Amino acid sequence: MISISIDGKTIEVEEGTFLLDAARGAEIPIPTLCHHKALTSDGNCRLCLTEIKVGGKTKMVTACNYPIREKIEASTTSDKVMEFRKDLLTMMLARWPNVSILKTYAKQYGATEPSYKHPDRNEAEDACILCSRCTRACSEVAWENIIGFEGRGSDRHVTMPFGEQYNRCIGCAMCSNVCPTGALKVYDEANNPVDSAQVKKYGAKLGEEMTLLDDDQCKMRRVGTAHLVEIMDTYDLLPTHNYKFGSHEESHKIASPIWLKMLTQNTPDGCWAGCMMSCAKCIEGFELKTGPYKGEKVLVDGPEYETAAGCGSNMGIFDPFAVAEINFYCDTYGIDTISFGTCMAFVMECYENGVIDKDKTGGLELSFGAADNSLEILHQMARGEGFGVTVGQGVRKMKKKFVEEFFADAEFLQDIGMECKGLEYSEYVTKESLAQQGGFALASKGPQHDEAWLIFMDMVNKQIPTFEDKAEALHFFPNFRTWFGLMGLCKLPWNDVEPTNNAEYDEPHKVPGHLEGYYNFYEGVTGKKLDEGKMITMSERVYNFQRVFNLRMGFGTREHDYGPYRAMGPVTDEEYESRAERYDEQLKNVVGQDPAGMSTSDKKAALRKFREEQYDSLVNAVYKRRGWTNNGVPTVEKLKSLGMDMPWLLDVVAKHQE
Repeated sequence: MISISIDGKTIEVEEGTFLLDAARGAEIPIPTLCHHKALTSDGNCRLCLTEIKVGGKTKMVTACNYPIREKIEASTTSDKVMEFRKDLLTMMLARWPNVSILKTYAKQYGATEPSYKHPDRNEAEDACILCSRCTRACSEVAWENIIGFEGRGSDRHVTMPFGEQYNRCIGCAMCSNVCPTGALKVYDEANNPVDSAQVKKYGAKLGEEMTLLDDDQCKMRRVGTAHLVEIMDTYDLLPTHNYKFGSHEESHKIASPIWLKMLTQNTPDGCWAGCMMSCAKCIEGFELKTGPYKGEKVLVDGPEYETAAGCGSNMGIFDPFAVAEINFYCDTYGIDTISFGTCMAFVMECYENGVIDKDKTGGLELSFGAADNSLEILHQMARGEGFGVTVGQGVRKMKKKFVEEFFADAEFLQDIGMECKGLEYSEYVTKESLAQQGGFALASKGPQHDEAWLIFMDMVNKQIPTFEDKAEALHFFPNFRTWFGLMGLCKLPWNDVEPTNNAEYDEPHKVPGHLEGYYNFYEGVTGKKLDEGKMITMSERVYNFQRVFNLRMGFGTREHDYGPYRAMGPVTDEEYESRAERYDEQLKNVVGQDPAGMSTSDKKAALRKFREEQYDSLVNAVYKRRGWTNNGVPTVEKLKSLGMDMPWLLDVVAKHQE
């Protein structure tokens, strides 16, 4: 920290802090035109010039890009500073006499329009003042470099490369959002929003948040969700060897620094090109080593976290090139990477436990880490031949086949087979997060994290401690995410960038500022008011309809809302002993049973009994909050309250009432 003085006020700032930020942090105003907090400062407008004294010498510096590295005395209102600003604004008024922000500053500093006329005088209220905010936004925020300056001196102006004929604007609107005069405008009337200004305001806020916060928070713009690999590993949440473990000493080989070196940014992927999250990532010129395109250089779409974890650590594969090749062929064959990774992890554990062998796999050794043979299984799945046909049927059918044909232990396979409702688990170790166990197994479509991702709130931040808190989160999250689907909106701007104002976490399962943003966006497009109550009601109708649909399909009751025990706790002795200190402490201080002298099997059994009881209590609380029976069936009263009293719906639930 460095102690400095600004206008006689002594403050301490971190070394490297820009003088403008230091002054504004101390509530000392300094005028700017070209500065914007979402952009790098270049000091081109000169309006922030401030007089400083350092080392016994006095000089003028642009406050917006002057880094404080030693003790200084600064004056923002000295005679020299005030005279300079007055003269500068006078010259600006000669060229742009009617721009609102210039007139405001001119009044503040006593500047008046001069008698001479600038040869390029522009009397428009929204004249461009050449501040360069728009060009910096295009290059720094949108990463597109579509607009820039052309010409010199009085001929200098903003344009697109090669003039009007070259137009590849992605429509992000950041140039318009940061323009201080309104010179740049976005024309979106073709979409017929009721209030385009309200929509633009929401977009501007989102773009600014992404620019200011994402590099420190989620790095979505730099590397996408692959940044989660090292975070999940740190918190023991990275699925390793079929979810047995939550971390691995080689995880750094598939972590975000590796992907950052391999990825190309801003590759169109069919999503909206103008989104500030810039999710689209790819590996260009990737040479394939297997399969029908062996030897060809291709573009790999991704990978994202679920692929790196599922087709990487969960399968015991820590070779980023193997992960990328699996990623490519899954996309090419139309095979879900999460399901493939979870299926193969199950197969690998079965192989290592003698449930299957080379005779059953067609000669393939399928221990954890078998990257080449995993790729061969993937190609077999696509061709419809060999053991790949078995793997392609998914974990649920493999469990049945291995029991019936290979005489495997049904209870063991049920415990380690990571599926629920027939869908393979997403790539998170949930043993220490009761809320996330419910988020997966209670999901209407099966354990896909899109419906309720609560693991950090629950396990790491301890924000939802009681069963009622968890039940409320497991009511709100699935309904809000259902609403995203109904509206055709992306969840990431709500979930993956967070305002720095901690006061917004008064309700930890919601980010109020972002909820308000979606409501404003909805109102701006449709003209209809929306609040949390109305949004939840919209979604509840669909969510309860999904539950009734599941009932008609034969799996919409309580028994189907339970996942494999590995999602709750350690199945094998190896699992328990790998975290023995943690589990022993829980047995002693949470369960109330002294582990001293107990065998590992006995300790596992005691812990399992407790954890299964905890999950039962969670399910009870969730059903109560959702207005369902203790068997997980929407009550007739609940459907009627939602306006869903159609006879055929009531008939379905009536058959399942307790």
